[in-house]
Amino acid sequence: MNISRENIDAVNAVLKIAIEKADYEKTVAGQLKEYRQKAVIPGFRPGKAPEGLIKRKYRTPVLVEEVNKILSKNLSQYLVDEKLNILGEPLPNEEQKTINWETDENFEFAFDIALAPGLKIELDNQTQINYYKIAVTDEMINEQVEMAQSQFGKNTADDEIKENSSVRGNFVQLNPEGEEAENGFRPDNVLIAIDMIKDAEIKNSFIGKKKDDIVVFDPVKAFENRNEIKHMLKITQDEAETLNSNFSFTITEVLKFEKAGLNEELFKKIYGEESNIITEEDFRNQIKSDIERNLTYSSNHKFAVDAHQKLLEQNNMALPEAFLKRWLIAINKELTVEQIENEFDAFISDLKWQLIKDDIIKANGLSVTKEEVQSFAVQMARAQYSQYGIYDVPEEQLESFAKMILEKPEERERIYKRLNEDKVINVVKEKVAMVETEVSREEFDKMMK
Repeated sequence: MNISRENIDAVNAVLKIAIEKADYEKTVAGQLKEYRQKAVIPGFRPGKAPEGLIKRKYRTPVLVEEVNKILSKNLSQYLVDEKLNILGEPLPNEEQKTINWETDENFEFAFDIALAPGLKIELDNQTQINYYKIAVTDEMINEQVEMAQSQFGKNTADDEIKENSSVRGNFVQLNPEGEEAENGFRPDNVLIAIDMIKDAEIKNSFIGKKKDDIVVFDPVKAFENRNEIKHMLKITQDEAETLNSNFSFTITEVLKFEKAGLNEELFKKIYGEESNIITEEDFRNQIKSDIERNLTYSSNHKFAVDAHQKLLEQNNMALPEAFLKRWLIAINKELTVEQIENEFDAFISDLKWQLIKDDIIKANGLSVTKEEVQSFAVQMARAQYSQYGIYDVPEEQLESFAKMILEKPEERERIYKRLNEDKVINVVKEKVAMVETEVSREEFDKMMK
């Protein structure tokens, strides 16, 4: 058995594998002997069938299987021994000689392989990449303060209805004569936000009313949304679609919304009982830090995009595109050639970036540990809770959530890739000339479009 390599160019080569009779003869003979001992063939006692008959019946499939085993094993071992960094997988050469398994004793196979281009990514201060730091404004801080106060605010009793009041009360459906309809709808304890009433006349009829007052109006006209009417009156969609009558609404409670005060009670609700945030100034400073941290994610993402583009421009490598198209077609039977053609440029760009990352990872000895993956999953869990305004989550609960995330192979793989990418970008940050520029949120958003 012999393997030779013919380099077509820097990124294309052909491997020729010669398998001779001596490489497989003994194993094939042993297999046929076992077949003869076990074969049950009509007219012959077990193990007594003629050797020639066994060969005619079984030799070719046994030969094909054994040659393919030798081929696969030695091809894989050659790639490892020669330390070849190939792209995709070997493909049968289009000029592969036809094999006659019945008569040939020696076989030659030819495979096309694609070689990754040799790279040495230079990262130094001769390369400049902008880092855009987004300025935190008082307006941003005020918005977050306002949101926190509203999130933890509550409704309290009020004397009379105003434009921004909410009212609770009982509905009674009326007949055309303005009297209580027989078998009409009578939902109790319904909450209405006055500012959600669309009809101006009906809205004004509520203003100034007090507890125990009665307002007569058509809910459909007031809210202009029959789906909303269905939920408000606790009726079916069909009933809501055909509803056409006035209701009396007896006010049982007038409510006004009061935002939460900027005090220690609010701060502990948001940041937990162990929080050392005492004053409004502490709170605003913490919010500023939170905003800065969140904006840093955006700045880092922009830097990663720009670094990606800059390194691609500086390392315009040649790739075996014809081979890669063949390989993509071979492994993606569900895709058409046209689909592969349409997505090929994006595939090549992603592949080039992967090769650049691989070189940086190798040159800098980068790796991702299980502990880092676990820590990132905990961060993901904490962020999930934060989206719902839950900040003071016990550590064991976060770790349990993280475990659920990591039990999904695709999530675990995604985290590994994300952390690898982050490590690569951090190396780039350390070694290139990073030019920090402060911009407004509006300027940054325009750059990201």
